[in-house]
Amino acid sequence: MKCRFCNTPLDLVFADLVNSPPSNSFLTENELNEPEVFYPLKTYVCDECKLVQIDEYKKSDDIFSSNYVYFSSFSNSWLEHAKKYVEDISTKLDLKPTSFVTEIASNDGYLLQYFKEKNIPCLGIEPTSSTAAVAKGKGIDVVEDFFGSKLALNLKKSDLILGNNVLAHVPDINDFVRALKIALKDSGTITMEFPHLMNLIKDNQFDTIYHEHFSYLSLCTVKQIFEAQDLKLYDVEKLSTHGGSLRIYATHIDNTSLKETENISSILEEERNFGLLDINVYKEFQERANRVKCDLVEFLLKAKKENKKVVAYGAAAKGNTLLNYAGVKADLIEFVVDKSPYKQGLYLPGSHIPVVSEEVLRNSVPDYVLILPWNIKDEIMAQLSYVREWSAKFVVFVPELEIL
Repeated sequence: MKCRFCNTPLDLVFADLVNSPPSNSFLTENELNEPEVFYPLKTYVCDECKLVQIDEYKKSDDIFSSNYVYFSSFSNSWLEHAKKYVEDISTKLDLKPTSFVTEIASNDGYLLQYFKEKNIPCLGIEPTSSTAAVAKGKGIDVVEDFFGSKLALNLKKSDLILGNNVLAHVPDINDFVRALKIALKDSGTITMEFPHLMNLIKDNQFDTIYHEHFSYLSLCTVKQIFEAQDLKLYDVEKLSTHGGSLRIYATHIDNTSLKETENISSILEEERNFGLLDINVYKEFQERANRVKCDLVEFLLKAKKENKKVVAYGAAAKGNTLLNYAGVKADLIEFVVDKSPYKQGLYLPGSHIPVVSEEVLRNSVPDYVLILPWNIKDEIMAQLSYVREWSAKFVVFVPELEIL
C-alpha cells in the first residue's frame, strides 16, 4: 500500500480496529439472516506527509449507494451551523444574486436551502439518490454524481465551492483537489471543513475511523495537498463541530488579492508543538483505543449482571465503529434511538441492534442511555432530559468513560 497523496510506501499502522461492516450499511429485518461482509478497519500514517489514511477496502461507489441513510437535516445543531456559515460567508465574500455557489456532497439540501433563501444561485453535487431527491424537493439543483476532475470540466465555474466533511471521504484526494481548481473562478474561494487530526489524537476519537473516511487530516498535510494542485490556503478557522474541526479557505495560487492570514501559521505551529510532525505521536494511539473498548465491555457486563437496562441514542457511524470494535451485540444494548425515520425499523450493521423511535425509549424506562454521537451530547441530553425523572443516567465513552 502507498500513500494516496505522495505515493510513499506505508508501513506504520496508526490504529487497527480489526474488522467492521461499513458504518452506514444498515440492515432490514430480512437481511439479518443473510451473510454480512466485514472489511479490515486499519489506518496507516505516511512517514513523509503525515497523512493518516485507510486502505480502500470498500469502494466509495458502494458506500454512497442509492439507499444511503445519513440525512444531514435531522441534527438541529448542524442546521444552525449551516445557516450561520451561509450568513457569514455571504458577507465575507460579498455574494449576490449574480454569484454562483457549488456545494460538494450537498446531501439533502441542509445548507444550500439557505443560499436559495438569499436568491444566490447554487448547485449541489451529491452521489446518493436518496438524499439528492430530498434536496430536489426543496427546489435545489443537484447533479447526482461523484465530484472529480472529469465532472468539473462540465460545471459552471463558481465564486464559492464548499464542502463540509467531504474531503476525508474521497479515495483519490489529488484528483478531488485538482477538480476544485478546475471548477473555481479566478477570484473564487474554496472552503472545506474536516475533523482535525490533532483533536482525534488528543481526545482519543478513534470511533471517527470508519470506511467512509479515507483520510484523517491536519492543516499541515492539507496545505501540501492543495499546493500540489496550485491552490493556496489563505485562512483557517477552528470549529467545535465533530469534536473539533478546521475550516480552510483556499484560492488559486496566483490570486494576489487574497492574502494569507496569521491563522495559518498559528495553527501550523500548534500542530508542530503537539507533535504531529513526530511519528512517535502516532505510535501511541492504539493503546488508548484499546482502553476505551475494555471500559465499554466491562460497563455493559456489569450492568447486565445487575439487571440494569442499557439503551443507546444516535445510530451514528461513530457509534457503529465503537460497538463493532468492542464486539457489542443486542444482548447488552437493547436498542438505539434515532430521530431519522430513514433509520428507524432498521438494524445497526454488525451488532444488529434495532433502531427505534424515541417513543420506545419513553416506554422502556432504561437505567442508562449510552450517547453514541458524543459530539452532540449536550443537544441529546437536553432533548432527553425527561429520563432523569426515573433516575436514568447518560453515559459516554469517548474520550473516556463518563457517567453524566
